[in-house]
Amino acid sequence: MAELQSIRPPAEQRYASELASLASDDRFPRPPGWQLSPRAVRRFLLGDPKAGISRKFYGDDPLVDRAIVSLMSQQGLMLVGEPGTAKSLLSELLAAAVCGTSALVVQGSAGTTEDHIRYGWNYALLLAEGPSERALVPSPVLNAMRSGRIVRFEEITRCPPEVQDALISILSEKALALPELGADAVASAAPGFNLIATANLRDRGVHEMSSALKRRFNFETVHPIADPEFERELVLKQLSERLGPAGISVSNERDVAEVLVRTFQDLRTGRTAEGASLNRPDAVMSTAEAVNVLHAAALEAVYLDDGKLSAAHVARQLQGVVLKDSPEDGKRLRAYVDYIVKERAGRSGAWKDFYQAARSLKLG
Repeated sequence: MAELQSIRPPAEQRYASELASLASDDRFPRPPGWQLSPRAVRRFLLGDPKAGISRKFYGDDPLVDRAIVSLMSQQGLMLVGEPGTAKSLLSELLAAAVCGTSALVVQGSAGTTEDHIRYGWNYALLLAEGPSERALVPSPVLNAMRSGRIVRFEEITRCPPEVQDALISILSEKALALPELGADAVASAAPGFNLIATANLRDRGVHEMSSALKRRFNFETVHPIADPEFERELVLKQLSERLGPAGISVSNERDVAEVLVRTFQDLRTGRTAEGASLNRPDAVMSTAEAVNVLHAAALEAVYLDDGKLSAAHVARQLQGVVLKDSPEDGKRLRAYVDYIVKERAGRSGAWKDFYQAARSLKLG
């Protein structure tokens, strides 16, 4: 039977050759438990064209330096920001570079319990043998502590406060008591252990973190990409990575990406490059959503059209992004099309394609 391919392999697999190259050439000091030096981790994330290392995180370069320093310290790292600003990607890349695996993950939700943070039990073994190491089912956090690795906690503010607070003693004492295995049974964290958590700014107030837990983290805000050229480069790179495994490609993608990114930046900031003010939609106009739109547009062009990507494909896919949160967003997009896009359509063929297709959208 042929081996099944993963739709999205983890970062340590996608970039295995780059990580191996960095490790073989790494002559700088490494913190205890780290597989790469902090300098090599930074090169992995921000790229080094001379060494054949691609840039993977597009945004605030000093933020990457501060994040790396946080992971060397006694504090956890908390990444906050609007949805779609690559917080999860940044945590995945950091974990892959620092400890070789990004797979130790706790997904925060209303159903997350302390067992997901501490440990649970194999109840068949527990009934047969009583409390034992063999019956214990370690959480990703406990596995990370024992192996000296990074554990990722996604959407931490989606968890009830009492569940979040199970992390306080772990981050403070770097140890976890296992009283069922004996009065003195303790799992102590090996060198290299730390935790990266993420939270969306739009989720604040869902389950606010306690001040005691906040003190155990260094907070870093991941902002949307402000530079249109930077964002276009990222969107095109992500498109190539998504289409590559399927063995397909499109033409005209750069001109189309220019229209897409400018549209997202205008609607995200509420101001056009020409200085006109806009009513910002409630929908998340993030870089991640821009990648999704361009990918969907490319699939439409390849499988339902002649393979030539156009801004009309983008316009048709944009509706599914804007109409997620509020019916009023359709009216805001309609006003943007009727005034801003219409004026640009007279100066560019790509904008003309976008305008003609957008006019037929049912936006309310």
